[in-house]
Amino acid sequence: MATTLSRPAARAASAAPARRPRRQSWLRRHVVQIFAAVALLYMFLPVAYVIAFSFNNPSDRYNSTWNSFTFSNWTDVCGPAGVCDSLKLSLEIGALATLGATVLGTLIAFALARRRFGGRATTNLLIFLPMATPEVVMGSSLLTLFVNLQVPLGFWTIVIAHITFDISFVVVTVKARLQGLDSRLEQAAMDLYANEWQTFRRITFPLVFPGILGAALLAFSLSFDDFIITNFNSGQTVTFPMFVWGASLRSIPPQVNVVGSIMFVASLGLALVGQVFYRRRRA
Repeated sequence: MATTLSRPAARAASAAPARRPRRQSWLRRHVVQIFAAVALLYMFLPVAYVIAFSFNNPSDRYNSTWNSFTFSNWTDVCGPAGVCDSLKLSLEIGALATLGATVLGTLIAFALARRRFGGRATTNLLIFLPMATPEVVMGSSLLTLFVNLQVPLGFWTIVIAHITFDISFVVVTVKARLQGLDSRLEQAAMDLYANEWQTFRRITFPLVFPGILGAALLAFSLSFDDFIITNFNSGQTVTFPMFVWGASLRSIPPQVNVVGSIMFVASLGLALVGQVFYRRRRA
């Protein structure tokens, strides 16, 4: 005797196969967004930890467990000895290294993008090498150079070392901007009787400036953050990353998290200002 399904059961049986393709279709449409969200969560989870523990009143030496909420870390950033001195030193070194690398790197990028000369391919290879060379190798090589030249290690050897590896990143960034520049805009300016300097000042430089600014921000970030190359060439000079490393051997003051939070918020603010400015110019 054949059994027949009731009407609600028959409806559920026919709807089940329909729901499955819809779910699969939704997953296929949103798989990129899901992976992007997971990647962003993975990237920003340590940042969230740093910001949260900048408000912690630590009960241990390493500020690794939550104890109680406090604002005292933010009101007394320079409390632990050496925090503000090392931070000021890193900012000074970063500013000088950024200035030197941006000027030299921009000139090199213009030469590589706009001129044809002997050894151009070799120059491109040499520019890429500092980016591909391990920092341990580069730091020890620079140390050997300074020792052989009898240059005392300290502030200026760190600046020179940072300029050395920052130049490559500036060249690559500015060169990419130049290669994406429409040369017809400059030709149109020449057709309207602008000389080379006027064309550069009114057309080329404003169009390339976002790339130069991005390269400068990248160079500053790399210089401020560097530890390995700095450690080889610092002598008795202590930058902020070196201070954090030295403090981690004894105890980590929560003010380190405060400085990290400030740097992150400042970087995020600059990025947002750049986006707003870019959208207003496009509008």
